Amino acid sequence: MYRKHKGHPLRILVGIYKGYYHKFLLAVFFFFIKHSPVWVLPIVTSGVINSVVKGDGDLIRKLIFYGALMVVLLLLNIPMNYAYTAYKSQATRYAETGLRKALIRKLQQLTISYHVDTQSGRLQSKIMRDVEAVEQLSTQMFLSALNIALNIGVALAVTVRKSYVVFFFFLITTPVAAGTMWFFRNVMKKRNSEFRKEMEETSARVMEMVEMIPVTRAHALEDEEVKKMSSQLFAVAEKGYKLDLVQTLFGSVGWVIFQIFQVICLCFTAVLAYRHSIEPGDITLYQSYFATIVNQVSAVISLVPAIAKGVESVNSIGEVLLSDEVEDNQGKLEISEVQGHFTFENVHFHYKDSDSDVLNGLNLDVKPGETIALVGESGAGKSTILNMVIGFYKATGGQLLLDGRNMDNLDLRSYRHFLAVVPQTSILFSGSIRDNITYGCEDVSEEKLAQVIEAANLKDLIAGMPHGLDTQVGEHGGKLSGGQRQRVSIARALIRDPKVIVLDEATSALDSVSEKLIQEAIENLCRGRTTFIVAHRLSTITGADRIAVIADGKCEEIGTYDELMASKGAFYHMKKLQS
Repeated sequence: MYRKHKGHPLRILVGIYKGYYHKFLLAVFFFFIKHSPVWVLPIVTSGVINSVVKGDGDLIRKLIFYGALMVVLLLLNIPMNYAYTAYKSQATRYAETGLRKALIRKLQQLTISYHVDTQSGRLQSKIMRDVEAVEQLSTQMFLSALNIALNIGVALAVTVRKSYVVFFFFLITTPVAAGTMWFFRNVMKKRNSEFRKEMEETSARVMEMVEMIPVTRAHALEDEEVKKMSSQLFAVAEKGYKLDLVQTLFGSVGWVIFQIFQVICLCFTAVLAYRHSIEPGDITLYQSYFATIVNQVSAVISLVPAIAKGVESVNSIGEVLLSDEVEDNQGKLEISEVQGHFTFENVHFHYKDSDSDVLNGLNLDVKPGETIALVGESGAGKSTILNMVIGFYKATGGQLLLDGRNMDNLDLRSYRHFLAVVPQTSILFSGSIRDNITYGCEDVSEEKLAQVIEAANLKDLIAGMPHGLDTQVGEHGGKLSGGQRQRVSIARALIRDPKVIVLDEATSALDSVSEKLIQEAIENLCRGRTTFIVAHRLSTITGADRIAVIADGKCEEIGTYDELMASKGAFYHMKKLQS
């Protein structure tokens, strides 16, 4: 829905509300009825004054009619205002929810590279702050603008019917309004853009600061962190201050100009009445309608800052919704079975902003059901290989084959149903131990869950918890130790019964006793499954079928533990350094 509107904020905004147009139309209808007393009262007032001035004998009957009409219209305001608000709110609130869902869906589709390059705080700001600003923009554009258009339209329609002279006088104010708005538009846009970016940066910094509090406290760096954040907060205040000044100047200039014109209108219509070109009571009518026009044009001016802010937020959201950095699975081959045979054929890989290759002609053949360990210095390319196995990265040269098929041609979503990953840093969400283990798996039997818990060495831990499996782990699993969190992550991977397992330093956070038990469990559960292990502690991979030494993006040597130790090559020297 959003891609076809690329580059046009207004069209993107209109597209957001697709499916809710009828609610806006109903809101317009009820708004017209509820607001009618504002337009009718000047006509009634003018009629009463003219009847009094003329000494109309029908005055009492007219007063009763006018009074009854106004009372009915005023009483109608209550149900009409309720209906107007109901339809308006349904359209804006549900569309706001739909927009947040669209953003979340797109974030799930964007590549890992996009997320690596974008601070999570900025994305959070787009989902919360920018969507709220878009909702306010919608209210301003579709409803406040409607109010303005109807008020001006009715005032001009009545005026042109009664006096062309006064009508043309009213039209003189329009170029002045347009000129004022045009002059400030570019300045407003620039200030809003600067303020929005500074707020996104602050949101990202705050999230970073909160996550770093344990490290900050441990090293007595509280004052340093406060000083750093204060600098950022003052930068936001400075941008906001400049924005406030521009908005204030913008509003004041417009208000003064139109108040001067209102005084001129009073004098102008008084002269017309004195010359009998209009009736005396019409002075009140024209003054009221001119005040309406002046106020509505002033409202347009006051809307410009809100609209500028909203349009900036639409552009900000568009950065996500219209991003091309999407994992493209459309029309690709869906697979229903995985054997787990991986072949790296002269694979090259480099990041989009780098010219140097991380993988430089890698050749590696991993048989189905084989456990292969990747070792090497930091930066050698081990994690990149794992990310390619997961499908996060694609080869920039050569090809990676899965069961003889190029992974670039596969629907990676179907492939990942057969994949389990245990990252180096365990990632848990707020919830129970059960929720974290069974994440993404439905209808898991208690028997299977018990087997996984025992295999992951969690049985004693869960038995000691106050609520067992239903014990809450806290935010990011903060109520568990590092080793406990890692074992929960391992259990989550094992319960998927995968064909391919990726273990990135999966035992790094475990004590020696737990490490031995987990190592045995992993060896049992990986039997018959293709397993990739990255390990820096070489003692943990002695049971691997083969060990590949990665250096400078290539496979320097490969073989069993005993073969590599016997050859006294790179692996042998690495092992000696850890002995």
